[in-house]
Parts: sequence; C-alpha cells; structure tokens
Amino acid sequence: MKFKPIYLYGAIAVIALAVLIVVEIQDKSNSNQPPVTDEQMMPNDDVHNQLKNQTSTSPGKENVSEEYKKKLAELEQAVNENPNDTLALRNYADYLTASHKMDEAITYYEKILSADPKRSDIHFSLAVIYFNKQNFDKCDNENEKVLEYDAQNQMALYNLGAVAATRGLKEKAKDYWNKVISINEKTETAQLAKESLSKL
Repeated sequence: MKFKPIYLYGAIAVIALAVLIVVEIQDKSNSNQPPVTDEQMMPNDDVHNQLKNQTSTSPGKENVSEEYKKKLAELEQAVNENPNDTLALRNYADYLTASHKMDEAITYYEKILSADPKRSDIHFSLAVIYFNKQNFDKCDNENEKVLEYDAQNQMALYNLGAVAATRGLKEKAKDYWNKVISINEKTETAQLAKESLSKL
C-alpha cells in the first residue's frame, strides 16, 4: 500500500494545501457538481493570493508572472540588503519553495541553520523539500536533527513514520506513530498518527 503523508511541517504547508486543493477539485470534477471557477482552483499561497482581489477577471499567465517577479525581487532585495536577517532569509526561502524553486530555497534555509542549527521550523521545511524530491535519507536526517534537540517532538517522529510507510516499512512506521501517541495522545499529531495507523 502506497502511503502519502500529509503532515510534514514547516512553512511549506502551502505545498500541501495546494495538493489538497487539487485533489478536492479532481474529486468534485468526477462528481456531477457545477464546475469550479479559476479563482477557486488557484493555490492558496503568496504567489496567487495577491491576484484574487485585483480584478473580477481570472488572472492570466502575464499578471501572475508580473506579480511573482515583483514579489520575488522584493524578497531578494531584503536578503541582499541584510544577508544576516534570518527573517528575510526565511521569507525568501519560503517564497522560493512555494514557487517550486526548491534547490534555491535549500541554500537559504541552510544559511539560517548555519546561524542557528536548532531551528526546528527550518529543519521541517527542509524535510518537506527532501520528501517532495524523493530524497528520503535527507528527509529522515532533517527530522532526526529536530529530535537531537527535542527527543519528544511528535511532529518529527510522525514524519519519520510517514517516510517509513512510504518506503513500505510498515512495522517501523507503526513504531514511530505509536511513540507519537504514547507521548501525548490528545494532540493533533497523535490523532493523525492514530488515523495513519488505521490506514496501514
């Protein structure tokens, strides 16, 4: 059974949201419901959100490209003006990731980690990127780094289980997810672990 994890964390949740929107749209298109508008099909990220309220007409390739280039230039300029500003680096890296420029984003996430290697949010962002690139070893490595600083981190443990399940290692996935539940069964992560266990 092929497992598709939905809980890899970080600011890159935008990617997961876009995937969920596409899946939902496909489900609706397979039913006899009215067609979905272009605006409803747009991903919910910085690249596209600015376009939704500009006009009543659907955004085309030209205005998406123009807005994208403008925003990307602004974020890049902020990084160039202050290359040690981790917030500027994070914003730029997140935008690159949402724009599917993941290799470029990795460089900026790594700059943040060189200043503060304990940034679990950045490790989660990298884990999502590596998962999407099917580089499961690096994905595991990023989650393990979170656990070095916080051995009880439910999100990192869940993610390791998700990667194990994707690789077909069901028993290993069960071990990780049962550990998530044993830490605190009332959290959202624990609930997701229970759901994932039921699907194995």
